[in-house]
Amino acid sequence: LWIVALLSNLLTSDAVFRSDLEDGSLEQLLLAPQPLYFSALAYVLAHWLLTGLLLGLASPLFALMLGLAPAAIPALAASLLLGTAVLSLIGGIGAALTVGLKRGGMLISLLILPFYMPVLIFGSGAVQAALNGNPAGPFLAILGALLCMSIALAPMAIAAGLRISVDT
Repeated sequence: LWIVALLSNLLTSDAVFRSDLEDGSLEQLLLAPQPLYFSALAYVLAHWLLTGLLLGLASPLFALMLGLAPAAIPALAASLLLGTAVLSLIGGIGAALTVGLKRGGMLISLLILPFYMPVLIFGSGAVQAALNGNPAGPFLAILGALLCMSIALAPMAIAAGLRISVDT
């Protein structure tokens, strides 16, 4: 399920800002008086609500269909909810950097895939720990720390990337 989360986020992150660039509303957003930080955070939140939250909420059903032990299902759901939010924030950075390019899909994959790996490692580590009867708390704590850091820093990087991409 973590691979599904990674691929769904990777494939949809290219289109986060694309339609707004094409219709000119992204330029209007850059000229607006409110800070771009909050607008970028709103875009990423909308992306996460459509991709990550749905997968996180449906993950217990998918886990049962795949034959995952019931003891590991809470760890899977919690790690997916935390991890997909981080994936959306990182994907937003890549989308902001490549929004001005015609075919930025492959470039965005090369840019953000290395930053996805720690989330994938700790998310699947939480599930593996729960399967082995160990506490998944340390892995979830690291994912929570990654989420806090991403919420604080990613919107600033997205705003800077949008300013750079729209100017070119």
